[in-house]
Amino acid sequence: MKTKFSVLILLLFTMFLQAQSGTYNLLIGTFNQDCTQKGVFVYEFDTQTGDFKFRSESENVANPSFLSVSKDNKFVYAVNSDGANSSVSAFGYDSKAGKLKLLNQQKTTSDNPCYITNNDKNVFTANYTGGSISAFGKNSDGSLTPLKQLEQHEGKGPNKKRQEKAHLHMVQFSPDQKYLLGTDLGSDKVYSYKLTADAEKPLELKVTNDIKAGSGPRHFTFSKNGKKMYLLQELDGTLSVFKYKNGKMKLCQEQTVLADGFKGKFTAADIHISPDEKFIYATNRGDSNDISCFKMLKNGKLEFVERVSTLGDGPRNFAIDPSGNFLLVGHQYTNNVIIFKRDKETGKLTPTGKKMELCSPVCLVFTKI
Repeated sequence: MKTKFSVLILLLFTMFLQAQSGTYNLLIGTFNQDCTQKGVFVYEFDTQTGDFKFRSESENVANPSFLSVSKDNKFVYAVNSDGANSSVSAFGYDSKAGKLKLLNQQKTTSDNPCYITNNDKNVFTANYTGGSISAFGKNSDGSLTPLKQLEQHEGKGPNKKRQEKAHLHMVQFSPDQKYLLGTDLGSDKVYSYKLTADAEKPLELKVTNDIKAGSGPRHFTFSKNGKKMYLLQELDGTLSVFKYKNGKMKLCQEQTVLADGFKGKFTAADIHISPDEKFIYATNRGDSNDISCFKMLKNGKLEFVERVSTLGDGPRNFAIDPSGNFLLVGHQYTNNVIIFKRDKETGKLTPTGKKMELCSPVCLVFTKI
């Protein structure tokens, strides 16, 4: 009898662990300047059902839009887009409790950072209005050192309204962690910086990749093997496939996130690959407010699958949950996150009818609990 009871307890515990394995935290960064909410939200998300529940919200910081989580899941870093007062925030992160604690903030000294990433030693921001990349060190407690390197860029493009100067829009590491790449929407370039061992100057510019004039490179993502890079261009809606090696990009295909005959206003936004690397998705804002799905072929090129409405206004950012079951789209202007079910075989999206209501969500990041 005692043995049977022990087996039952073990079985129940195993079932509990299996159930928990489908649950993640979802961190959401916001533009909170016109809202009463404080900033970064933490939700619990069930990847089997698409259900969610609110856990907490961070201390009050200005416009904590884009987020980056440390590799050990203990810290979260956020850009604070606030004009001349722009900064970057470091939070301690208790993933099990679903809570964030502000550690400190440091000035970017360059206006309106819009993207952030981090590695073991440093935190980097792309500063849109300032047209630069800022580098900060990490203290042992996860807090940030003052700014230690600012890479200022110059240049402009043919679009006089949007490309009057440099506008750095994204910084992210290459899969081999040897380079930090930064997109400049203003001058149609992608800069590849070698990561150095110099504690005070961790970036060294090695390659400047020229992108199609007037296209406005915005966000990109890599194949897991690092051989292909997929670049979304905000101003003309192009989705380009590049061969990538040691910071250098070579164009091998162009697709588009625009529907045939589309004549309205648009600004392409975000791009992500499904966890199984079978499909790639990209959002488009303006009059379109849609998301395009492409099948990833064996040679890395893309084949169009479908384009559907995101059911909101301003799909600036989206995320696919780690299981690949659901795709969540954050809408900056309709103040919600719409949850879609993904068909893993076809890549197609179906609305679930579920949505999160919150102030101006612009960045969605899943983490382990």
